[in-house]
Amino acid sequence: MRFADRTQAGRELAASLDDLRRQEELADPLVLALPRGGVPVAVEVARALHAPLDVLVARKIGLPGRPEYGVGAIAGEDPPVYDRTALEMLGLTEDRLASQVAHERTELHRREALYRGDRPAPRVADRAVIVVDDGLATGVTARAALRRVRGQGPARLVLAAPVGAPQSVTALSSEADTVVCLHQPAAFEAVGLWYDDFPQTTDEEVLATLHATPAG
Repeated sequence: MRFADRTQAGRELAASLDDLRRQEELADPLVLALPRGGVPVAVEVARALHAPLDVLVARKIGLPGRPEYGVGAIAGEDPPVYDRTALEMLGLTEDRLASQVAHERTELHRREALYRGDRPAPRVADRAVIVVDDGLATGVTARAALRRVRGQGPARLVLAAPVGAPQSVTALSSEADTVVCLHQPAAFEAVGLWYDDFPQTTDEEVLATLHATPAG
């Protein structure tokens, strides 16, 4: 299974999540996108569920010199979440990653201020919260995001993505009440390989989407 782009992937994902809604398992839903790439996927989900859309900023902590390789992640002011197996295999310590954590925390704050402005964060407690991304590679960023949401007392916590590495999907099922992942290829490699069109989503696109979609 391949997706034309994030919009088409979002529509297919929305159809699966609408089944949950029809089973009355998504009461008072709130859709939280992981920006930036999760936003064009999540807007389709929010429309299908007639739910408000907002963002949950989480940042990957990359290897020194290889920032694209995530070994941890942060969300909000929560402590970093690490892939302990990766740290052990690479001989890394949390102290050695402190500068990366500080850098990503600064970028997280920048994006939160940009995307939210003076708009308050949405109410999470006692709602069905659907966290949406465009794909799950190592899953560490989604894990940090899910723990952030879980700490705010949602009635139900769902993680949704069009595509993901099977091992990551399995591991994340302990963090969410439900994980919906449409395609779990054994030879996963990278999220972008499963999209025909996979451009970088910009801050401007995120802002335009948020301004055009009801917030909750």
